[in-house]
Amino acid sequence: MNHNPNQIKDVQPIRSKEQIEDMKWSLKRFCSERDYILFLIGINTGLRVGDLLKLKVKDVKKKKVLKIKEGKTDKYREINLINIYEEVNAYASSVASEWLFPSRKGDKPISTIQAYRQLNKASEMVDITEGIGTHTLRKTFGYWYYKNTKDIYQLQAILNHSNIDITKRYIGITQEEINDSLKDFVL
Repeated sequence: MNHNPNQIKDVQPIRSKEQIEDMKWSLKRFCSERDYILFLIGINTGLRVGDLLKLKVKDVKKKKVLKIKEGKTDKYREINLINIYEEVNAYASSVASEWLFPSRKGDKPISTIQAYRQLNKASEMVDITEGIGTHTLRKTFGYWYYKNTKDIYQLQAILNHSNIDITKRYIGITQEEINDSLKDFVL
């Protein structure tokens, strides 16, 4: 596997439903509802952490679908919260800040670094030690969306990638597919 020398570690999707449930439990137990909801929205929408942290309570409260402008691509994207609406709305109703993911330091959202720290803290508590970072949320969404739909073109559009190869590499599906296809291959 090629490692980008500029990357501190190779961030991976969470490929096990059990580990996703472990992360949810750990975030609630050892971190906070804020960190849990950040994870929940991230793995269910594929939004980048930078875009998640910009969300305000009014953006999501009593909304099942929201339209946001992505920071990296400057493109608008419709975000569907229908499947997690109850939890997100209950949380949003309890937040005393304009920010959906407020920092305890002043009136601003938590930083990407703080989000990273909380995800790593939660992952360590449940012995998920490899490849956890803020991009894990987006990659986990992509991985499971693809596993469920097998529609790489739709996923490319959702993630706003310029080509299919980027999408496949991004969710780490290529090598896994090769290994799976060779598993029962014998001549």
